[in-house]
Amino acid sequence: MGDMRASRLLSLVLLLQNRGRMTAQALADELEVSVRTIYRDMDALSAAGVPVYADRGRTGAYQLVGGYRTRLTGLSEEEAQALALAGLPAAAAELGLGTVLAAAQLKLSAALPDELRRRAGELAERFHVDVPGWHRDLERVPALAEIADAVWHARRLRVRYRRWDDTAVERDLDALGLVLKAGVWYLAARCGGSVRTYRVSRVDALTDLGESFDRPEDFVLAEYWRAWSEGFEKRLYPDTALVRLSPLGRDLVPFFLGAVGARALRETATGPGPDGWSTAELPVERGAPALGQLLRFGAELEVLAPPELRSRVSEVVSRMGERYG
Repeated sequence: MGDMRASRLLSLVLLLQNRGRMTAQALADELEVSVRTIYRDMDALSAAGVPVYADRGRTGAYQLVGGYRTRLTGLSEEEAQALALAGLPAAAAELGLGTVLAAAQLKLSAALPDELRRRAGELAERFHVDVPGWHRDLERVPALAEIADAVWHARRLRVRYRRWDDTAVERDLDALGLVLKAGVWYLAARCGGSVRTYRVSRVDALTDLGESFDRPEDFVLAEYWRAWSEGFEKRLYPDTALVRLSPLGRDLVPFFLGAVGARALRETATGPGPDGWSTAELPVERGAPALGQLLRFGAELEVLAPPELRSRVSEVVSRMGERYG
């Protein structure tokens, strides 16, 4: 039985559990397969010991026998919420849901037929999600569980927040959502009528103000994060440099400049020429940091413009040559 089919069989069981009674056509439409596939899957579920039966006749429907539903719905509200983080156990632990998630997974495992339970175990043995980026651990975020609770219950918080320059400010926030990005937790919160992003590790203290708030009807966390991330990239790399890149230099762009650099390379690169080198416009930070970014490429990159940046790179390379010469 393939992984996709095992997943589909579990989806069938959960659909019948949640909706009670469904025709083969309705199941086929829901799972985007043929009715014939549903018939075969139902036979497989019956053979695996799942107590499913069908009404007679062409318009008959499938349903689970009573009692099997009880086995599958033994999850508490907390456990059901925690299952959304089933692939991110470290994140669940940080949110204070580690033991809750473990209990939910045990209940779900106990409810599965032997074949599906075996396949689920094999999946866990073969795929692992590691959230932090290289050379970076998950940050210490002592306020995370309290913030998550405020997000869930739409509670207003007063926080003391350390800005990037280490100065502290006090803010009243409507906690709208949490995002885990490369091992770093971010809070999307409304402050003074606008939604902003806060790094959770910089929250030094917080107080629940004992007030609820109404979530904005048009706020969608995934859409907000996508727009904010794009804006953040533009703020992080506000300038561009026209450069020549060797074949190795092209390969190094995603490692040194990340996804934003790789995208710029795809969109602006010309060549390669007879010597194998290409020309591209790469995003760089403003001022001195741009120098460090481009020097990482060593001899695999040549800065063509702007002239002042090329001059600064040339000066540093000359001084390095003198030092090592």
